Amino acid sequence: MKELASLSELVESLRRSEPFVHKKEIFSVTGGVGPRVSEGGILNGDDAAAIPDGDGFLLLAAEGILPSLVRSDPFFAGRSAVLANVNDIYSMGGRPLAIVDVISAEESAVASEIYRGIVDFSRRLQVPVVGGHTLSSEGPPSVSIAVLGRANRIITSFDARPGQSLALMYNPDGKWLEEFGFWNSLPGRTGPEQIGDLELLPRAAESGLVAAGKDVSMSGIAGTVLMMAEASGVGAEIDLEKVPVPDGIQVDRWLLAYLSFGFLLAVDDRHWGALAGMAASRSLEFLRIGTISEGSKLVLSIGDRSEVLWDWAKEPFLGFE
Repeated sequence: MKELASLSELVESLRRSEPFVHKKEIFSVTGGVGPRVSEGGILNGDDAAAIPDGDGFLLLAAEGILPSLVRSDPFFAGRSAVLANVNDIYSMGGRPLAIVDVISAEESAVASEIYRGIVDFSRRLQVPVVGGHTLSSEGPPSVSIAVLGRANRIITSFDARPGQSLALMYNPDGKWLEEFGFWNSLPGRTGPEQIGDLELLPRAAESGLVAAGKDVSMSGIAGTVLMMAEASGVGAEIDLEKVPVPDGIQVDRWLLAYLSFGFLLAVDDRHWGALAGMAASRSLEFLRIGTISEGSKLVLSIGDRSEVLWDWAKEPFLGFE
């Protein structure tokens, strides 16, 4: 961990960051009164909607891609849209079944590049594209994807409990894309290898090894821990000395980074060895970076110093009740 001039400056940098601001905009939709349980009886605020189905669950998720990424690299944006959605399904202990897409672009060549990226990565991860919609319109191009999956047993954002360890499972073999705040570990894995990595999540869920979890989203490690803490009604502490920061990346940027393979898990200590062994078998890192605690505060600590990054009881982040 690089030496920090000021922990309070780091906290302020994170709170004012674009990923945090964008995530908090979800609160404008939930309005502070958004129900935790939808009219259909499905819990809101998870990586995917978990719909009871026989002895398991159907999982339904949707993601849009940053307009700046779509403009600069439509092909990569299409691939990223598939990745983000597939990660949402695996993060909940499921396996993806099918994809539909919505593409908007003024130029047909741009739309074609987006779709080429979608098809390329859907084939890589063996998740078929079964439909969608393309719109020719003025303005910046955009792409969104929805994915259907299924789980025998789910990992939720709602079941973290005080006393559990906060773990990060990620692939350290990657390249830093500074412009997008994206840790890209995809080039070092073939499609089958990447599927094998992702399969660790449903295997862990079905074995009862994980209490709660989320994939590391566009609000990074810091924002994703906060979302899980708020959903579970708990606090959390991130020990910055235990967070792996690759050389050449600023600490605040890394704590906000999107990881192409990165999952935060709340784990009972009795299951630590089994999960660590599963990760090691895939050459993945499995690190204890903090703890789940009582209360409503997300705290960052380094040595004997600590600062509250966010208190969701005073200032809701997502705002579901």
